[in-house]
Amino acid sequence: MATTIATERSSEETYRALALTEAGRGVELHRGRLREKPGMSVEHGDVVMSLAGSLFRQLDRDEFRVRADHARLRRSAENCYIPDVAVIPIALQRALRQRPGSLDAYAEPLPLVVEVWSPSTGDYDVDEKLPEYQRRGDREIWRLHPHERSLRAWRRNPDGTDAESEHRGGLMRPAWLPNVEIDLDALFAD
Repeated sequence: MATTIATERSSEETYRALALTEAGRGVELHRGRLREKPGMSVEHGDVVMSLAGSLFRQLDRDEFRVRADHARLRRSAENCYIPDVAVIPIALQRALRQRPGSLDAYAEPLPLVVEVWSPSTGDYDVDEKLPEYQRRGDREIWRLHPHERSLRAWRRNPDGTDAESEHRGGLMRPAWLPNVEIDLDALFAD
């Protein structure tokens, strides 16, 4: 489970300053308190890197960037999370690069945000982070479970509601990423 590393509340400014240091590399801001992401299982790391690699190979770098355990998604001044995988439209990334030294943090909804289940973060991801991504308006949110070999997806509808689905294999085509296919059977293969 993610560990609270400070009992007192932290400002967003303090969080951003810490996040840009080595000590803040895996720190999130949850309800105004600093939380450290714990270590992850080998299965978790394998799925994260395989998915990020597949997205990287399929996406046009003139349109998107892929981040694995690096980007921060800002919901409010009290909530900023590090998803396992995020797809960033290039226009958002370029705007940050206009200010050298900026934290790789985004308040705007993204086309795809992914969390991969791990014994150390499973409940926290489901109970805390995924609802925040939905409130942010992220277009598609995935929760991959390496042990169950499953994907639960939430896709944003034009009316602002989310359609939820579960998948246990086959090809997955993110609705907001043209020409991208993720083979779930290959992703979960040993």
